[in-house]
Order: sequence, then structure tokens, then C-alpha cells
Amino acid sequence: IDTPNNADNDSAHPADNHRHLAGESTDFVVTQPENESYRKRKSSMLPLEVGTRVLCRWRDSKHHPVKVIERRRVPSGGPNDYEYYVHYTEFNRRLDEWVKLEQLDLKSVETVVDEKVEDKVTSLKMTRHQKRKIDETHVEGHEELDAASLREHEEFTKVKNIATIELGRYEIETWYFSPFPPEYNDSLKLYFCEFCLNFMKRPEQLQRHMKKCDLKHPPGDEIYRSGTLSMFEVDGKKNKVYGQNLCYLAKLFLDHKTLYYDVDLFLFYVLCECDDRGCHMVGYFSKEKHSEESYNLACILTLPPYQRKGYGKFLIAFSYELSKKEGKVGTPERPLSDLGLLSYRGYWTRVLLDILKKHKGNISIKELSDMTAIKAEDILTTLQSLELIQYRKGQHVICADPKVLDRHLKAAGRGGLEVDVSKLIWTPYKEQG
Repeated sequence: IDTPNNADNDSAHPADNHRHLAGESTDFVVTQPENESYRKRKSSMLPLEVGTRVLCRWRDSKHHPVKVIERRRVPSGGPNDYEYYVHYTEFNRRLDEWVKLEQLDLKSVETVVDEKVEDKVTSLKMTRHQKRKIDETHVEGHEELDAASLREHEEFTKVKNIATIELGRYEIETWYFSPFPPEYNDSLKLYFCEFCLNFMKRPEQLQRHMKKCDLKHPPGDEIYRSGTLSMFEVDGKKNKVYGQNLCYLAKLFLDHKTLYYDVDLFLFYVLCECDDRGCHMVGYFSKEKHSEESYNLACILTLPPYQRKGYGKFLIAFSYELSKKEGKVGTPERPLSDLGLLSYRGYWTRVLLDILKKHKGNISIKELSDMTAIKAEDILTTLQSLELIQYRKGQHVICADPKVLDRHLKAAGRGGLEVDVSKLIWTPYKEQG
């Protein structure tokens, strides 16, 4: 169901959680009508408590273990009629959702047990692959938080407030909570203008807005155009509302992201697919204007309808091309999301091993860093994770056996879309005056 081991941050979601508004739709499980005995049992039982463990039927028609995170009464239902917000304990929080009682296998209900004992028992039942999958999807992305802060974060963001959004041609299921202004608390669906990113509660509001909105691309400077792909640089200080709207939108798909209301300090690089109707956003990354830690990327996202097309890899490569133009080494801001980390590992592996394959003679970490704009620490950790660093005669050396390099390159996957540097027309921010 979840595939975090695919090293591309744009192969992210286990289900195709968007549909084309022109008619293409996802498959849904048809719920069987309730029989009389089930209705009687349902009406006589008490509501499930928050924290209850139970099996739940997901959209693949199979039952998976879940934990009840929240519950709410069903409108116009009986006193015991509730629906439940559940977390699929095998998988990332992006799959959390509201379910009806008939999706739950009531015979599998477990009483709440001590979390430490439960974790120990669960870990004994899991395969090594499953445990690694859970570790990658639940731990990475929150390394900067202590246990108390992590609990507070998960409590505050435990229930998605917006279920779906409409953006351009697509209706998209959201993954996570985003702190929209209070007046949007009762909105399960929001309608976004795909050009200025203003959002509304009702479709007729969007229709009226689109008649007045004169934008056909992000409100910034086009710095790259190759075929139908275009990249715009948007200054958060000059386009504050757009920057804030972009952060609200991105938070719906990024669990670890801190929402920045002060966007003045950031530049946003928005990737678009262009046609005769305009330039349609497919993803973006943000970057601090001045970073003392050499961060060349603060946040990165490919929107779900455009994932699995190599755009995430393109955005990462693009951030390093900007670093080369600046004459600096760069590194992404930490913490990285689970999928972001896998994408960066793949990028670093491909770039470094391509050089090692072609290079004749000795080469140092510093030389690799100068050639690629990748920070020395990232180069070292990448080569160590691939077991390509050996300690010989009192110093660390890179072991570059061609067969080993080919094997690692194959495992890292394809490089995605190429950045044609000749099409990049850009002046670094510090030189823009």
C-alpha cells in the first residue's frame, strides 16, 4: 500500500488520490447493505473509544490494523452512531481518514494496552522489511522534535481539516492537516485558483474569481523555459499573499513542514507545465534568501497529480544548478520528509557515482564537492552508506570498483528529467540589487 522505498519524492502516495475533473475517477469499494443482525448489534453497542485498535477495510478491500484517533457523531444518526478517524498503524499518517462503522471488523476490537508492551509485541510480529518501512515513514522528518514536542505536533495535527481541494483540472485528496484561517474550519473542500493560489469555500466563488483573475502563471520572473516546462522565481516579499497561499497548500501534503507566515525571507521556485491556457503549477521548492547553514532548499513538493513523472528529481537537480551559479555548495534544510530523504539519497548517489565512473586517478571529497555543489558532509554520508569509503594506511579512500558502482547506480533508479542549464537565465538574489 505504501512504497517509501521508491527513491523519488514524486512517487509518494500509495493510492492515486486525485481525479481528473473531466470524468476520470478513482475506484471505490462498494459497501454491502447492512443486514438486520448487524443493525441490531450496531444499535446496541457503545461507541468505540479513542485509542481502540481494530481491523478496518481499506479501499483495496482488505482489512488493515488501525488505531482510532478521533470520533464524531453521524448527522441525523442515533445516539450511538459515530464515524471514526483512524490511523493505519502499518503506514504513514498520509493515509489517515474518516471511516464508517461498517468498515470496521468489530470482532477484532482490542482493548487499550500499555503502548510500550504493545510496541514490543508488534515488533516481534513484523518482518524486517515492514519494520524498516514504518521507521522510515514515522521517524524521519521529525528529528528536530523531542518526544514531548512530537506528541504535541501529532495532537495538534492529528485530524485532517480539509479532505479535498480542487486545483485546475484536478480534485485532490489531501494528506495532512494545514492551519488554514478559522473561517475555513467548516470546509471539507477548498477551491484554489491555480494561478494566484487564492482559495475559496464554494465553486461559484471560484468561477467569479476566475473571471477577474488576470494571471496565467505564477507572479514572478520566468527563469527557465525548456519545451513545455517552465520555472518561475517568486519573491516572498514582493508577492506575500501568493507565498502564504503556497505554504497553506503545501502543508496539506507535507507532514513535517513548519508553516511560515513571514514569507519575506524566502524565494519560491515554482515549476509549471505550460499550454495555451497558461502555466500550471506541478510543484515547487523554496529557498532562504540568506542562509548561514548553506541551505539551498527549504521545502520541496510535487503535487499528487504530477507525481511519478520525475519532477521531484528535476526540482532537486535545479536547486543544485542554482548553487553552482552562485558559486556555493548547498544542502537541503533539515529535517527532510521520508520521501524527500529517499529522493536526495538517490540524487546524490547518481551524481557522485557518475563522476567516479568517468574519473581517472585520485579524487578527494573536496574536489567532488566543488564539481557538484553538494556539501562535503552529504558526499561523505552518501558514500559511507554505500560502503564505498575504506580506511587504508591511515587515511580514508574511495573504493570505486566499476561493478560495484554499476550495481549502486542501478539501485538508485533513473535520474528523471534533465535540467538544460543553457535554458537557465538567472541572477543570484545577492546580485539583484
